[in-house]
Amino acid sequence: MNVLIIGSGGREHSLVQKLNQHHHDVHVAPGNDGMEEATMVDIPETEFERLALYAKEEQIDWTIIGPENPLSAGIVDVFREKGLKVFGPDEAAARIEGSKRFAKRLMKAYDIPTADYEAFTDVQAAHAFIDEKGAPIVVKADGLAAGKGVVVAATTDEAKTAVSHMLEGDQFGSAGHEVVIEEYLDGKEFSLMAFVDGEHVYPMMPARDHKRAFDDDEGPNTGGMGAFAPVPDLSEEKVRFAVDEILFPVAKAMQEVGRPFQGILYAGLIETERGVEVIEFNARFGDPETQVVLPLLENDLIQVIEDLTNDRDPHLEWKEGACVGVVLASAGYPGPYEKGNTLPPHNSKSGFVTYAGVKKVDGSFTGNGGRVLMAGATGASHEEARIRAYEELEPFADNDYFFYRTDIAKKV
Repeated sequence: MNVLIIGSGGREHSLVQKLNQHHHDVHVAPGNDGMEEATMVDIPETEFERLALYAKEEQIDWTIIGPENPLSAGIVDVFREKGLKVFGPDEAAARIEGSKRFAKRLMKAYDIPTADYEAFTDVQAAHAFIDEKGAPIVVKADGLAAGKGVVVAATTDEAKTAVSHMLEGDQFGSAGHEVVIEEYLDGKEFSLMAFVDGEHVYPMMPARDHKRAFDDDEGPNTGGMGAFAPVPDLSEEKVRFAVDEILFPVAKAMQEVGRPFQGILYAGLIETERGVEVIEFNARFGDPETQVVLPLLENDLIQVIEDLTNDRDPHLEWKEGACVGVVLASAGYPGPYEKGNTLPPHNSKSGFVTYAGVKKVDGSFTGNGGRVLMAGATGASHEEARIRAYEELEPFADNDYFFYRTDIAKKV
């Protein structure tokens, strides 16, 4: 089939690679220079009318939306109005990611386990709540903030500063005009994505990513420095709880509140002393989890979508073994970093590379983003996959312009 992917990061490159395995003709808008397996479409992901026109003119069978911003802005609504087949939630359903307050209210109303919270638009009221609850405590911008709108505050002063920056300092624009302050949850995090259409929910394999920039979970939070799947220390009982008591009830709740969900529902979860609880929901494929989950999926992704949207069980099948992926980032990330530094020549050995922030200049790739690429591999075990993934990164060792963690999946 003709498939159009909207987006430009590593997640979208992983989708391109997965679709290529099953011989689909893949277009990507706007993509990046590393996605050489696809037809590049020079249309920004924000120009919905132009994208829809392209899909009509090129007789695209399915469009898959990668990033959260177009989903929250209603790209699916535009495509559907024009009679185009598109996979992802409409604007109303994407609110489960676009507003943390909405998501928390939904969970509270339907008894879905999550941290206690309050939402605020007034700085003084928020500060008083922080004094009452103490630290550690979590401060979140209500809206989309490119993965940067969450502060895990170790002290009340740190939490108050975060609130002031969001509500008074306009740190995240309109996304931070309301804040959600919630109880800090301690435990092991994991991610669980699912194909969802209304109340039909088909969970994928759990994954775990590494958020901190440096080894041993040191340094600032990032969008993810690596990931692995499956999660061996996660019991089947807890996965079943997450599916039965979180994913299914949320899909049903969205249906009941008039926001039926179709697309990928991503649950960011944590194992606490009370059991599995929700940290957040996303309305799309996760990044970097997608890059380690899709290589283990045996099914043709388009067939899964066709089955799902036609009330058929897609019968998801998974490869034995594991997948590990390690992110190469620009020096300085997640803070200020340089663009334009040339990547050393690198050829895939027994693994794969998904490109995120790259540009091709005079035949060579240069860094064009904070997260540059992910090197990954599958294997019979996590250790085998890990060794193969790091072999892919050997050309980048001791490079002043780029860095990567050396301990991804090491503790598995």
